[in-house]
Amino acid sequence: MKLILIRFFLFLPLILFAQSNEITVSGYINDSKTGEALISANVYNPDAGVGTASNEYGYYSLSIPNKSTKLVFSYIGYKSKTIKLPGGKSVRIDVQLSSQSVNLNEVVVEDKHSTENVKSLEMGTEKISPKEIKVVPVILGEQDILKTIQLLPGVSSAGEGSSGFFVRGGKIDQNLILLDEATVYNASHLLGFFSVFNSDAIKNAKIIKGSMPANYGGRLSSLLDIRMKEGNSKHWSANGGVGLISSRFTLQGPIVDDKASYLISGRRTYADLFVPLFANEEFKDSRLYFYDLNMKMNYNVNKNNRVFLSGYSGRDVFKYKSEFGFDWGNTTGTLRWNHIFSPKLFVNNSLIFSNYNYVVNINIDDTDFEISSGIQDLNFKSDFDYFRNSDNIYKFGFNGYFHTFYPGSISSISGNLNSKQVPNKYGLELAGYFLHEYQLNERIKLNYGLRLSSYLNLGPGNTYKFDKYGNAIDTTWHGKNEIINSFYNLEPRFSLNYSVDETSSFKFSYARNSQYIHLVSNSTTSTPVDIWQPTTDIVKPETANQIAVGYFRNFEKNSYETSIEFYYKDMRNLIEYKNGADIFVNEFIESQLVFGRGYAYGMELMIKKNMGKLTGWLSYSLSKTERVFAEINNGNPFPARQDRTHDVSVTAIYNYSNKWTFSANWVYYTGDAVTFPSGKYVVDGNTINLYTERNGYRMPDYHRLDLGVTYYFRKSETREMSLSLSIYNAYARKNAYAINFRQSETNPNNTEAVKLSLFSIVPALTFNFRF
Repeated sequence: MKLILIRFFLFLPLILFAQSNEITVSGYINDSKTGEALISANVYNPDAGVGTASNEYGYYSLSIPNKSTKLVFSYIGYKSKTIKLPGGKSVRIDVQLSSQSVNLNEVVVEDKHSTENVKSLEMGTEKISPKEIKVVPVILGEQDILKTIQLLPGVSSAGEGSSGFFVRGGKIDQNLILLDEATVYNASHLLGFFSVFNSDAIKNAKIIKGSMPANYGGRLSSLLDIRMKEGNSKHWSANGGVGLISSRFTLQGPIVDDKASYLISGRRTYADLFVPLFANEEFKDSRLYFYDLNMKMNYNVNKNNRVFLSGYSGRDVFKYKSEFGFDWGNTTGTLRWNHIFSPKLFVNNSLIFSNYNYVVNINIDDTDFEISSGIQDLNFKSDFDYFRNSDNIYKFGFNGYFHTFYPGSISSISGNLNSKQVPNKYGLELAGYFLHEYQLNERIKLNYGLRLSSYLNLGPGNTYKFDKYGNAIDTTWHGKNEIINSFYNLEPRFSLNYSVDETSSFKFSYARNSQYIHLVSNSTTSTPVDIWQPTTDIVKPETANQIAVGYFRNFEKNSYETSIEFYYKDMRNLIEYKNGADIFVNEFIESQLVFGRGYAYGMELMIKKNMGKLTGWLSYSLSKTERVFAEINNGNPFPARQDRTHDVSVTAIYNYSNKWTFSANWVYYTGDAVTFPSGKYVVDGNTINLYTERNGYRMPDYHRLDLGVTYYFRKSETREMSLSLSIYNAYARKNAYAINFRQSETNPNNTEAVKLSLFSIVPALTFNFRF
């Protein structure tokens, strides 16, 4: 099989560069006012009735008959442009489209083709625009892309106010989150109440729920691909906002007109600035804040080469007097080079850096010590797009991650505590892929591909063998860069679109995914002190096979989009803790884990209104996800912690006038599975809870209503000032964040359950500006 694949990739260029008698028109499509690339802009040749769309860098290529006379370029929210062709020869045409004002009864909230949801091969895929993020009410009034995607079908919130999310029964670590192609390992601020993504710096985002094409991989459940703005290459501009607990500011403009531009965007909370004003002396030496900084530059070297440099840095800082301190954060950097080899062949090369780490400072009884952990990546990837003709598009490429794991250390600063460090671990994750998007006929479109992934454990380091009690019985040392072990997986991908007519289609997809790095956590959601663990001889690669089928239908001249999807996902080599596991700064962490399988299945319904004064969507998920571990629950299936039967959200945005916009969303879901004590017993006067079943109980059902209103003092293409008021949990529902068990105050022989609720009504006020 490996020999066949090697031969395939060697002869692939000969297949792809086969010439035809058609001419090729290619180029970039950009916004005329900012120079930003327009993704998925439409290019149509009315003579032959064929078309294409620009890729994620704004580049398009379309092969058409020699006698073609014109091309039509269009993008929702922009004026269409028709360009005459010279005829008889291939030509490079770069196009700039101008935005246009629309009447309120024609407002469109997504920048995409009106039938893209029906015509495209994408399944389980949702695109989120900054326009939607801007008006959806969320906690504390902060525009948040992670809170917005939780309102989509198949995506579940990890808890009250949390930016963490689950997708189709998967765990938090099974979501790959990319910011300009760089992995973001912890996407939360303030323990989950904010995300690390400043909406002012975001150009667009897309989430794929498991049905990934072959050019994506590395996680089982989903990909969240977030792209930053490139910076205005025409003129400088600024925008930002001032809220009750945070402010943000973005500046962008040309370095060289129409050739190079920059963007700088920052955000910071300032609760710590008020701490010195507290009357309580205990709080005067405390700190609590986070900050974000996004930067990006791009330079058009010439018509065939463009270079981008982007970066992100964010950090949380929490300190309580001199007793406790905690800071954590991400740093990413991406150097990207776009090159056009020929009108039909486009390549993007990227060199990517990503780092996540945390440090905890603790002072107990005059003993001062520090705990730290983290993960760092260096990644190179190369992605080729070959536009053979209007019916055939090929993509192929490769990428490689060099992972450095910092499992944990305890450093004594003062006192008698002994320092301890778990040795670093190293790994190389490699992948190559090929896919073909093929228009078989007017009704059938296919996308099939293959991804070959691998993981190599590298020295230096020890490997261990354990007995059934978790004790190390054998140790083997491996030298620097020695390959300790290796793993390989073939990941076939396939999707099909059958168009019934212009407004409806059936879709089918199959995808196999592999995951080689794993989150070891004692929480259902991502926390700052999580530990990332590589695949080893004991911790096998996680794999998932997912099939999905759906029906997509538009109504009322594409004003309404509807879809219903059914999926089934089988997962292997999943990780859980042993009962009583000790994972904190533990060199033998593998001995504390157990492994099993899981499966998830469900139905997802989406109804979306795109036009008119009232826009929005309704999403509903009916799902089930279970786990089977020989060492847990006597080997019987049990619900995963994130299992929810019903999950409903309704989002509405009402553009009342040019001055007023109203919004609301209502969320309801059935309670998560949870492990509660089934009884208790007393030993030497101490009460010990008895647990008999993993996740055998349910939290109470959750629901809330959020409201928002925005008043625009000024609104034009170049200037804007507005004031936004949001109310989180408008009817003050006391939702359960946690349930604890304690001895009854009235009857010491009884145990009582106590519900903890985090929020009642939470209002927020934000002033936004743009000029």
